[in-house]
Amino acid sequence: MDKIRLMVLDPAHFHAALVQKEMYSGVSPKVDVFAPLGLDLADYLTRVARFNLRPDNPTSWQLEIHTGPEFLPRMAAEHPGNVVVMSGRNQAKIDRILKSVASGIHVLADKPWILSSAGLPKLQQALDLADSKGLIAFDIMTERFEITSILQRTLVNDPAVFGRLDPGSPSSPSIVMESVHRIMKTVAGVPNLRPPWFFDVHQQGEALSDVGAHLVDLVQWISLPDQAIDFQSDIRVLAAKHWPTRISPDQWRRVTGTPDFPSFLSAIVRDGSLDYFCNNSVTYTLRGVHVHLDVLWDFEGPPPFDSHFARFRGSSSSIEVRQAAAENFQPEVYVVPASAELRSAVLLALRNRIAALPPGIDGIGVEDRGVEFKLTIPAKHRVGHEAHFAQVTRQFFEYLDNPRSLPAWEKPNMLAKYAVTTKGVELARAGDAR
Repeated sequence: MDKIRLMVLDPAHFHAALVQKEMYSGVSPKVDVFAPLGLDLADYLTRVARFNLRPDNPTSWQLEIHTGPEFLPRMAAEHPGNVVVMSGRNQAKIDRILKSVASGIHVLADKPWILSSAGLPKLQQALDLADSKGLIAFDIMTERFEITSILQRTLVNDPAVFGRLDPGSPSSPSIVMESVHRIMKTVAGVPNLRPPWFFDVHQQGEALSDVGAHLVDLVQWISLPDQAIDFQSDIRVLAAKHWPTRISPDQWRRVTGTPDFPSFLSAIVRDGSLDYFCNNSVTYTLRGVHVHLDVLWDFEGPPPFDSHFARFRGSSSSIEVRQAAAENFQPEVYVVPASAELRSAVLLALRNRIAALPPGIDGIGVEDRGVEFKLTIPAKHRVGHEAHFAQVTRQFFEYLDNPRSLPAWEKPNMLAKYAVTTKGVELARAGDAR
């Protein structure tokens, strides 16, 4: 008998469907979906149906749909499954997580869990309650499974290659990340229409609240591996700002499939276009190390649609992930020696470290480009963003099988992550009033 049976609660974002892009050993194919009847539910069902009907490696999910206005209390009361998957509807998410945990249900939910610092006590309560009940409440941090992130983490924590992390300064931060997302893009081979509520930042969150959660998580996961962070003493948010991407009426129709801007967004319609406040920058310190993040949304761009840059500056070298046209928009890892005098020592240490990588990330090479070194990554490690959802889900199931294997640092570091994202957005909005 399968030990795990999934439930899906109000799948308002395509991430819920991506969790079901594959089948899992020990997981029942029967899935109960609790949601209001609407376009979000229809989109989710269409995506899962496509997975079931694809010619190569089709899934075999069997969905039982429960609709109606009382879908949340019904799920909590009946819960035919023992795991609930949540995505989207971020303003209400932490209350739904709390209700689920209180009902004895494990939670796998995408980011963000909270949109304001006022939600931190509820987040703490949900995590503490899960602990007391022997439950797992886990957020979907897919970027930890990206091969370039794994390699960057490995090299940053090799003193022979990296040296010591430079504390930097507000004007010259030692950790810099930039993420550029596209509002109009394709997911699982299908144009991804956005629901109108997606553009309500009080429902979806600004960029730092949403995508920025991945960047803050990577900063912590790479620079302080397996260490618990106290958000009250280890983090100080210094500066933040936000600005809009303008969306014309024609772009709105293309990306939502609806004719007009809805009345609930009327406050941000100016001169006939929508000012979608989906761009953020934030500067903060993590245990005295200066970090700067830019989280941006363009309306559209060339495949692969989203791009990522990350640099960690050490005393011996900088470890960078770049994703640019020069590399066909594929993320690559570079090691840049801090000086010409350190070049030979860094190259020797880098080759030694790559030779000692575990079997799971074998085949990595080092290409000498003179002033910098590039890692060569075999195609088998380039699984793509959508495949990372299955990897996170399998990790989550391992924690369900052995709850004590969940690292103790996950809980405080989730609080730290959302302390940065929520405070950064609040500081940016406060700047509007000045």
